[in-house]
Amino acid sequence: MPSFTFFERVSRAFRDHGSNLKLVLLCTTVSGGGVLAYGEAVAASEAAVTEKKKVVVLGTGWAGTSFMRNLNNPRYEVHVVSPRNYFAFTPLLPSVTCGTVEARSIVEPVRNIFRKKKVDVQFSEAECVKIDAANRKVYCRSNISNNLNEKEEFVVDYDYLIIAVGANVNTFNTPGVTENCHFLKEVEDAQKIRRTVIDCFERASLPSLSEEEKKRILHFAIVGGGPTGVEFAASLHDFVTEDLVNLYPGIKDLVKITLLEAGDHILGMFDKRITGFAEDKFRRDGIDVKTGSMVVKVSEKEISTKEMKNGGEITTIPYGMAVWSTGIGTRPFIKDFMSQIGQINRRAIATDEWLRVEATNNVYALGDCATINQRKVMEDIAAIFKKADKDNSGTLTVKEFQEVLADICERYPQVELYLKSKHMNDLADLLKESKGDVEKESIELNIEELKTALSKVDSQMKFLPATAQVASQQGTYLAKCFNRMEECEKNPEGPIRFRGEGRHRFKPFRYKHLGQFAPLGGEQTAAQLPGDWVSIGHSSQWLWYSQASQLAHKGVSSIRLDTTLYFWEGLKSNLKEFQHFPESCSGNIAELVNS
Repeated sequence: MPSFTFFERVSRAFRDHGSNLKLVLLCTTVSGGGVLAYGEAVAASEAAVTEKKKVVVLGTGWAGTSFMRNLNNPRYEVHVVSPRNYFAFTPLLPSVTCGTVEARSIVEPVRNIFRKKKVDVQFSEAECVKIDAANRKVYCRSNISNNLNEKEEFVVDYDYLIIAVGANVNTFNTPGVTENCHFLKEVEDAQKIRRTVIDCFERASLPSLSEEEKKRILHFAIVGGGPTGVEFAASLHDFVTEDLVNLYPGIKDLVKITLLEAGDHILGMFDKRITGFAEDKFRRDGIDVKTGSMVVKVSEKEISTKEMKNGGEITTIPYGMAVWSTGIGTRPFIKDFMSQIGQINRRAIATDEWLRVEATNNVYALGDCATINQRKVMEDIAAIFKKADKDNSGTLTVKEFQEVLADICERYPQVELYLKSKHMNDLADLLKESKGDVEKESIELNIEELKTALSKVDSQMKFLPATAQVASQQGTYLAKCFNRMEECEKNPEGPIRFRGEGRHRFKPFRYKHLGQFAPLGGEQTAAQLPGDWVSIGHSSQWLWYSQASQLAHKGVSSIRLDTTLYFWEGLKSNLKEFQHFPESCSGNIAELVNS
């Protein structure tokens, strides 16, 4: 039987030379029928699959989603845990409160984002309740109740942990805030505020109420004069004056909006020109701006404030709806995690310049829940001097310093900021300033003189703001680091390790500020752009519409139609206004174009 003899030979060949045979496809005919034989042998070394590192990502906000969008290394197995199964475009939340934009238009299901990734991604709709840093475990509780109205709990192991859970609203332990105030952090918060506004108008329309009670119900109090509070106050004013007064004409004169701010001015982080314009505009619009008023208690119907300017006098304000927007606080499980790693009495997790949590090797934190602990130059001055003094002469020449200048500026960004503030080209100018009238080439400094020259550099250190812009950039940066982890292990690309040998694996994170907006209502916006460019008015509102539309197209696909309509409505309105305000608008546009 020659056919069987041939099969035996093939079988023997597979047994004896399996490591060299890849694929054999054999067709023959036996008794008029077709026989297909298929065999595959792979060398043991090639069959071995590299074990994937498990990355657990907590949160689907700006930081977490940005990290996932940019992660493309298939060597990772990713498990995302978040109580929200969507990404929310938070800059438009105040617009949702008044119906300018629908809630469904500012969210994107995270599974839509993940399904196109080459990376193996698993998502669990749950909240983290505890991090066990010592054993590399994350304890989670499902966000969905089972038939017994219980929430399932589970544990996830990790090789790398990315904490991007954002922050809670900071109530400053003020009595009554949690029970009686609305917040504006989530899409659900915006929808709840919208329903409450309408409910207030409906209640005030009831014939059985006194006029005094109607005034109380239609008094809307916003606590906090930051960007969120200011934008919501402006949006609410537009909603009332453009829509609700037509639906409720009998009570339109009873509406009052009050903005309470403990500081001296609203929008304190903006340029003074913007602050002044915003306060004047709000007063013209009839929005009562009370600065120097610190809220000390909130009851069901009254807000108690302490007047900072009048000797601490306590006054009460009746209200119908209160929105609390005064900053961010720490989540309970984050506090517990910080206590485990020795970071006690802090508002946020401290990380190094590579977003790695201090006192850990495999945990990273980004966004509102973390802050970068930038290292000071003066802490490392001795190490810097030693590394630059290659000939061990005990003094540094300009040439020696120039050789490590780029690494110093990259490792310590405050150096570059200080030089710019002093209008200096490089450190040589700074060294010359400390030595007086001496030629650059002949400058030599000992360590004490170097300390004197750099003594004021650390004054330029600043904490990054808790904004979507910062969180998004951090997520992108960290994803790029993970994508190139193995490559940079072999060929580090970061600055010199002044306190050790070699170089850091990656360049440290650098935030690039792209400007900030504050919509002020009435189709007017304040814009503060890099380079100290300030634009206020109708042209800035057009820029805000276009910026929101561009961001939506880049980040959230489902927002496009609604935001595009939003953009064009604003554009048409601004074109009309442009005919009436040619000088102011053209001036503002010129500023923006030149910037």
